[in-house]
Amino acid sequence: MNNKKVITNFLWRFAERCGAQLVTFIVSVVLARLLDPEVYGTIALVTVFITILNVFIDSGMANALIQKKDADDLDFSTVFYFNITVCNLLYLFMFLVAPAIADFYKIPSLSPVIRVLSLTLVISGVKNVQQAYVSRTMQFKRFFFSTLGGTVGAAIVGIIMAYMGMGIWALVAQQIINIAVDTFVLWITVRWRPKKMFSFDRLRELFSYGWKLLISSLLNTVYNNVRQLIIGKLYSSSDLAFFNRAKQFPNLIITNVNTSIDSVLLPVMSKEQDDNVRVKNMTRRAITVSTYIISPMMIGLSVCASPLVSLILTDKWLDCVPFMRIVCITCLFYPIHTANLNAIKAMGRSDLYLFLEIVKKFVGTILLITTMWYGVYAMACSLLAESVIAQIINAWPNRKLLNYGYLEQLKDILPNIMLSVFMGVCIYPMSFLHFPLFLTLCIQVSGGAVVYIAGSILFQMEAFQYLYSIVYPVIHKIVKKRTMKG
Repeated sequence: MNNKKVITNFLWRFAERCGAQLVTFIVSVVLARLLDPEVYGTIALVTVFITILNVFIDSGMANALIQKKDADDLDFSTVFYFNITVCNLLYLFMFLVAPAIADFYKIPSLSPVIRVLSLTLVISGVKNVQQAYVSRTMQFKRFFFSTLGGTVGAAIVGIIMAYMGMGIWALVAQQIINIAVDTFVLWITVRWRPKKMFSFDRLRELFSYGWKLLISSLLNTVYNNVRQLIIGKLYSSSDLAFFNRAKQFPNLIITNVNTSIDSVLLPVMSKEQDDNVRVKNMTRRAITVSTYIISPMMIGLSVCASPLVSLILTDKWLDCVPFMRIVCITCLFYPIHTANLNAIKAMGRSDLYLFLEIVKKFVGTILLITTMWYGVYAMACSLLAESVIAQIINAWPNRKLLNYGYLEQLKDILPNIMLSVFMGVCIYPMSFLHFPLFLTLCIQVSGGAVVYIAGSILFQMEAFQYLYSIVYPVIHKIVKKRTMKG
């Protein structure tokens, strides 16, 4: 597959993520000003359960369709009908256990919220295979229109309902409408339709690869969300709201960049799975470029966290700032996780992928159990320790598979991180100038950008030169066309 097609699909995926996250971010800011932290804490509990169950829909079989070299209509149709069945069973399960969950957390109003919000599981069953088809055929342009349609539609409804004083139901409606519109637009824009065919043999074949990824993803999702369940039980809804809100700003960045790379990387690597040298080069490129983009954003966000929260969310959310700084440092190393795991999946080693997840979650569980009794901040700190250990674990197999070990990976990203830290040191003192919050942020952001770009040019950063070689011809071509038209 040529670089132009890969880059084009990455740009479409990146544009889709940026657009969706920008709209979601704006809406969340408006809703955060209208609603109390307790409301967000309640909805966070419900979302945890649905997120865990969504793993059964979004993981395993979809990845098996993308990874399989010769997947055809029979494979896609088989997975489609299988997913629909599973989704309806999961919804029935959530409908029945909703009162028990509400009793456990002593929040009676939780039961109807769970039953309504769980409808997203059924809708996801329709959407999932369409997404796999788009990813496999590298039609990421389709995601752009479906995701933005759902996000904008949900934003309008959510804000109107919040202004009308409908509280938590504004958040419920926002999530349901988002996925419903997203699914509808994807359905009418993607040509693939399920055929009247089903094969248990194909299902077993795909399941033999996919079940390991499913269990891996389930372990990962349960572990990543169990902190929220523990906080909701041992501490207050407000504590849970602050912990969740702390992830909003870092996720706005990490979702745009890392998810875009992740979506494009797996299908591209899968096509080259028999060429270890090519897969290694793609893994290295993904790590260096994404770290170059993400690290200054994470360091900068950590430095600017306090004025940013005060300005956008108001002072009532300032308690989330310490958590946000921890999350920023954790997210800084996401590219190492993503690129290494995609390489392992693309080479068909789902067994190894599962083994790594089990080891990481065993270590992470020990850290969580050790810290959960010492407060929410201690639990957040355990995320940082786990991230460092997980990097080493994820990179370990590729030392043999690709001849690309963790120390070599650190060597590749260290210049990006050092330049980002230097940038952070330069802009941090600006927060003591006692300027208005908006002016302080403008100075820090613009100053940080100047320092980072100047340092990239001065030290001839490899990732900067690579990005420049891609972006400059595109900009030059656009300018040339406009000049000729003028």
